[in-house]
Amino acid sequence: MSYQFLTIEHDGPVERLTLNRPDVRNAFNEHMIAELTAWAGEARARALRQEIRVVVLGGAGKTFCAGADVTWMAKTVRYTREENMRDAMAMSRMFAALDDLPVPLVGRIQGAALGGGAGLAAVCDIAVSEEQALFGFTEVKLGIIPAVISPFALAKIGRSAARELFLTGARFSAARAKEIGLIHAVVPSPELDAAVQRYVDELLAAGPEAVAAAKALVREVWGRPRDEAMPITVNAIAERRVSAEGQEGLGAFLAKRRPQWVDGVPNTKDTKDTKEEK
Repeated sequence: MSYQFLTIEHDGPVERLTLNRPDVRNAFNEHMIAELTAWAGEARARALRQEIRVVVLGGAGKTFCAGADVTWMAKTVRYTREENMRDAMAMSRMFAALDDLPVPLVGRIQGAALGGGAGLAAVCDIAVSEEQALFGFTEVKLGIIPAVISPFALAKIGRSAARELFLTGARFSAARAKEIGLIHAVVPSPELDAAVQRYVDELLAAGPEAVAAAKALVREVWGRPRDEAMPITVNAIAERRVSAEGQEGLGAFLAKRRPQWVDGVPNTKDTKDTKEEK
């Protein structure tokens, strides 16, 4: 499928998805929302066929994503409540589709991530930002609220930070974004791509099925009481231990060789011994 507002590049099992509206700082409109939703459905299918293992999400130009497009917002001023409901539901489904991807979504953030752009940072499993980037849940400055992105933002930053930042709409630094858990690494601008690649390399060194299962585990266990979570966790580790991938990983560790998923080719050469616990 071809897209007007997205570009896609493949580097082996890594898919690089770029928001491509640099003239409006990669702001959302209804067309970009529809394209991202469609892309997420196709990416999910590719992931389940094991064609991709990691997605890197970025923005073309100087800005990751500045939120909603002004022209689009001007149209919504004339929407009825029912039209606004449909519009908001489309955006909500887009964020949910991105959040539900079975492979890791790694955010590459530069310039700014405001409003819905901060929502994109929230649905990234791992987010890396340049030092100068600005973040903000700025909707209240326009008399609206960050409603659609709130489930994803709250899961990342918690209620205390949300009460401050949702209510004030204040912009905040990359350092603050890391402090509250919205992003995970802050680096100088020239080091951004290298920092993203380090995360990608770590993900590719892990078992792809295990990574997907670990991502699902976070969702299943988070918020559950310990006794309710216990049978879920016990079943999850038992399934992984007897799986073909689990057997390969444990066998590779004991035999001091690389597991087959690292490059798809068994490596029987001895590797340096490690004391790392598994």
